[in-house]
Formats: sequence, C-alpha cells, structure tokens
Amino acid sequence: MEDYLQGCRAALQESQPLHVVLGNEACDLDSMVSALVLAFYLAKTTEAEDVFVPVLNIKRSELPLRGDNVFLLQKMHIPESLLIFRDEIDLHALHQAGQLTLILVDHHVLPRSDAALEEAVVEVLDHRPIEQKRCPPCHVSVELVGSCTTLVTERILQGAPEILDRQTAALLHGTIILDCVNMDLKIGKATLKDKKYVEKLEALFPDLPKRDDIFDSLRRAKFDVSGLTTEQMLRKDQKTIFRQGIKVAISAIYMDLEAFLQRSGLIADLHAFCQAHSYDALVAMIIFFNTHNEPVRQLAIFCPHAALRMTICGVLEQSQSPSLKLTAAPTTHPNLQAYLQGNTQVCRKKFLPLLQEALSAYFDSMTIPSGQPETVDVSREQVDKESDRAVTSSLIPGLSQDEEEPPLPPTPMNSLVDECPLDQGLPKLSAEAIFEKCSQISLSQSTTAFLSKK
Repeated sequence: MEDYLQGCRAALQESQPLHVVLGNEACDLDSMVSALVLAFYLAKTTEAEDVFVPVLNIKRSELPLRGDNVFLLQKMHIPESLLIFRDEIDLHALHQAGQLTLILVDHHVLPRSDAALEEAVVEVLDHRPIEQKRCPPCHVSVELVGSCTTLVTERILQGAPEILDRQTAALLHGTIILDCVNMDLKIGKATLKDKKYVEKLEALFPDLPKRDDIFDSLRRAKFDVSGLTTEQMLRKDQKTIFRQGIKVAISAIYMDLEAFLQRSGLIADLHAFCQAHSYDALVAMIIFFNTHNEPVRQLAIFCPHAALRMTICGVLEQSQSPSLKLTAAPTTHPNLQAYLQGNTQVCRKKFLPLLQEALSAYFDSMTIPSGQPETVDVSREQVDKESDRAVTSSLIPGLSQDEEEPPLPPTPMNSLVDECPLDQGLPKLSAEAIFEKCSQISLSQSTTAFLSKK
C-alpha cells in the first residue's frame, strides 16, 4: 500500500488524466478505508496505464479530529504524509481540463459546491438508500449493508483476491467491525453480508486481531479527545440548528461532565467558540462509558442569554416524550447549566426535536413583528444535498450550516450518538416524510404543554 500511495502523490506532479476515488465529506473510517482500498484494487486490476488516486474529502488539518482514522493508519504503518486530501488536489481544474473521472464511494450525492463535477462521475459504490433524483447518471451499486467497506471487500474477493495482503485485509476487517459495532446482534447494524465478509477475511488471514481487541481499540481512539483543544472537541462531532436568527450548536463530547467542566479556561473557550461562529447557545451532549462498559449521558448548556437559556432548560426538564430524566449538576458559572441524563436511550437524533421545541417556545414567548419571514430551516448533514430542493424535504427541520462559517465536514453517523439507522429494520415509507410528520406532531404537543405551564 505504501508504494502505491507514493506513486499516487507522484502522479499529482504530472499533467495527466486521473481517476479519482472520492469518499464522503465526513471522511469517517468507513469512507477513508473504502476510498484507499478501492483505488488500490482498481489500480492493480486495470490493464491500461490509468492512474487511480484515492482522495480523502477533508482538509489535511482536519484529520486529527478523527482519532479512529489516525489510530488505524498508525497501526497499519501507513504514513499520513502519503495520503492525498481534498485541499491538495484541484478537482474542478482537472475537470475543466478534461482530465478527471470520479468514482464515488460511501456516498452518491455530490454537495452543491461540487455540482459541476457530477458529469465526471463514472461509478458509485454506496451502502445507504439511494436518492434517485440526485444520483449521477452512471453505474450505481448500492446495497444496504452496515459498512461500505463490506462492499469493497466483496468486490476484491470476487474479482482479484490475490491482491489482498494482510495490511489491506486488516484495514477492511477493522473498519467493518467498528462500523457494525463489533457485529453485536442487539445493536442490529450488521447484516448477513457484513458477517460473511468479516468471516472470510478472518479465514484468509487467521492472525488478524481478535474482534473484541480491534473494536475496543478503535472505539477508544474514536472517543479519545485527550489531545484536542476545547474548540476541536466541540467541532469533532457537531451539528447546528438555526431558526429565525437564533443559532444553537450541539456538540457530542466524549468525556465525563466533571472532567469537561474542570477544563482550564472552559468558560472563556465556550464564549470564544460561540462568538466566533455567531452561536447564541451551545449544548454539549456528553457521552462516555463507565467501568461496566455502559454508556453514560450528561448535558451542559452554555448560553449568555438568560431567557433563551431558561427556555431551553425548561423544555428539556419538562419533556415527557421522550423523558430525559434530568438531574441538575452543580456549576460555578451563571451562564452554564449542567445535568445528569437518566434516560441514556435518548440519543442526539431524538434530542434535536426537543431543541426545536425550545426555540419554538422561545419565539412564542416573544412578540415577533407581523410579516417577518421565517428563516429557512435545513439539516446540517443535508445542507449541501438538499439545498436545491424544497426545504420542506429536510430530514430534521431547523438544522443549518451557516454559509459564513469555516466549512466543516458533515458529521458521520455515530451509532452511539445518532442511533443506528437500521436498528428497526428498513422503513416501508419515506424516512423524511415519517420523521417530519412525527416531529411536527411532537413539536405542537410539547410546545403547547410547556407554554401552558409557564
């Protein structure tokens, strides 16, 4: 793999057509490994002198925020210096020069900023439900498995198993296991195909790390924030909601509440973060594992605006659908409210509608001039995907990426934070329609209940 990646970097110095294998903008472990290994496979199995180059779809400076990526690269002795990042290759210039073909892996919809590249896409390999209206007009291979890396493994073993060495097998093996939560049947993310190809890799390379060992190592690395600044911790796994000029950041924090609150200069860092990105409030959703390996959830709400902070806290405290079972935790700053969350089943996907209720309650308690237009609400994860659709089709109303912020990659789905999308099986109806309708019902009921108590 190292020799191949060195050749890829050398190819960038020459003026020649390139076949770029591009992962998604989240650049989680699945996306990174899928791009690296699929490009490696195509380079080894193509008779012509075509150059296949894997590109990680983030800036190089953002790699340290992905601890599991860094850990696996180091474990496999793949130097980060050999990787090619999105800010090191001008795909638009290559396309304009007629020297680019694109293969999309672990996604099938280009963001608005890359819309001009769609005509260069020649193949798609993905593992999520396809958006028929947005998918490029090319060969598309989509299968709803737990990890896109499973589909890459399948292609290699069916097409050219002889190119697979232990290093490449270990990349694939570890990624599938992390993505499928150690093949845990109770979680339900792993499919029969994921299980099949993990077993095939283990049969071919019996000395691969034991599943429990590699899963625990990758999970610890994924949640390790010990080397990050407070700002990096907040950016590592962040979403934003935006309504009528109010912006609220929601960040997953992977350390216990006490340690988070004791960070040196925390209040100043939170204030600076909110000021830099024009956030009116910041919600830290804290998750870590106790000594029994059980998830623990806690909350910290930072907001200098007393009325907004009290409204957010009031809605969260009084919510019954779902009930967070909050217990106030002591803090030393008036702008910061902290809680222990008794109901650990409330993940971020279920938490976001509660914040929408809080913003609705906040605006309902204020006098809003008649005729003031409603701010468009769009999902942070879908801001590029859905920007040229009607905003009413967004998955979670009210999420937004501010156009003036430094561009951050969308956060990858995290089964511990966001809940596994396959937990309850494949939906029979449109997920967008169902979730939007449920959110509207919940918003109407909870907001009415809260306001009636005020």
